[in-house]
Amino acid sequence: MEKFIVMGEVQLTGNIRVGGAKNATLPVMAATLLCSGVNILHDVPELSDIKAMQEILAVLGAKIVREGSSLLIDTTGISKQEIPEHLMREMRASVFLMGPLLGKFRKVRVSYPGGCAIGPRPIDLHIKALEKLGAKVKESYGYIDAEASVLTGAEIHFDFPSVGATENAMMAAVLAKGTTVIRNAAREPEIVDLQTFLNKMGARVIGAGSDTIRIDGVTKLFPAEHTIMPDRIQAGTFLIAGAITQGDVTVENISSEYLFSVTDKLEEIGADITVSNNSIRIKAGELRGVDIKTLPFPGFPTDLQAPMLSLLTVAKGTSIITETIFENRFKHVDELTRMGAKIKVEGRTAIIRGISKMTGAIVAAPDLRAGGALVLAALAAQGISEIEQVYHIDRGYEQLELKLQSLGARIIRSNG
Repeated sequence: MEKFIVMGEVQLTGNIRVGGAKNATLPVMAATLLCSGVNILHDVPELSDIKAMQEILAVLGAKIVREGSSLLIDTTGISKQEIPEHLMREMRASVFLMGPLLGKFRKVRVSYPGGCAIGPRPIDLHIKALEKLGAKVKESYGYIDAEASVLTGAEIHFDFPSVGATENAMMAAVLAKGTTVIRNAAREPEIVDLQTFLNKMGARVIGAGSDTIRIDGVTKLFPAEHTIMPDRIQAGTFLIAGAITQGDVTVENISSEYLFSVTDKLEEIGADITVSNNSIRIKAGELRGVDIKTLPFPGFPTDLQAPMLSLLTVAKGTSIITETIFENRFKHVDELTRMGAKIKVEGRTAIIRGISKMTGAIVAAPDLRAGGALVLAALAAQGISEIEQVYHIDRGYEQLELKLQSLGARIIRSNG
């Protein structure tokens, strides 16, 4: 098993560019199933989740070629509508394939998806949306079968603004007859990116980024070329890395509009933030505790809760983080405690009492974002830390150790 070995107490300095967003790439890859031909995607990160999606598309009949950071996805040979169970279990994002497969073939069979164990993430909202469009859905023995002789536009109202369900409904509706209106839609930037790609294919979608999305169905879609939006979670992680190491880091290829809830909190914590046209610079100051509540966009992102918690462990005073999205997203707390952090968890709330320094320890990444948080803690801690189970981290951070090395971090990947 690979692990990271980190020597702490090094101030990170310099410029770093973030690449395409995993959370935008996966639904866009799924959307290529809606047409026949060669789609070209640029700035695609090399991550284990992306490779898993490539494998699924290949099993369905697609031919995929990677050229640098670009993917050429030829969907001409797509013929299957069933995804093997072992591939579904590799990542939750495989559920995105229900919408486009149903839209293209009017039939799909999948097992329940896997992914990080950060709490229940039921797909009832996905199923409800597909049923509204006319699909008949049956669940039995761990499988979901959806079928529709015809998909018809409908009014879809979500009880909760689910990102995945919003994207699935969009992809199912673009080839449906008539007009679909999605209300209480998720507003994340990745949904805007999906809308952009769908419209390049010939779809008629408006409203992404707001709570109401309108889709006028079309009869056919065509291959398109698209550059994936930058990864705002990766960008936020590097900004927090600058703060926790008392460094001076400029993150390039990122819009401040994606991260204003995060940069506002970093300023409140005591960091100096400078926003330019396509970059954000952070210079660390004296860190002080704050209160944070995770919320759907434009609120504070749940995917940056764990990295921010690491930062608050070395901020003066007491901080409170309330996690409203996923109920089991404090698995990193036990590992941070091994490094000396003073954290108490009560239900969905973590109370952090700041200390001056954490100390190096042997810890294990319990999931993707928690793994990122442990790397940040190790960068600031006294002594050497070992972070095991880095395969979780590789799901969402492309060559994290090399990028941190470029900022001066002393971190290596080891097989020993």
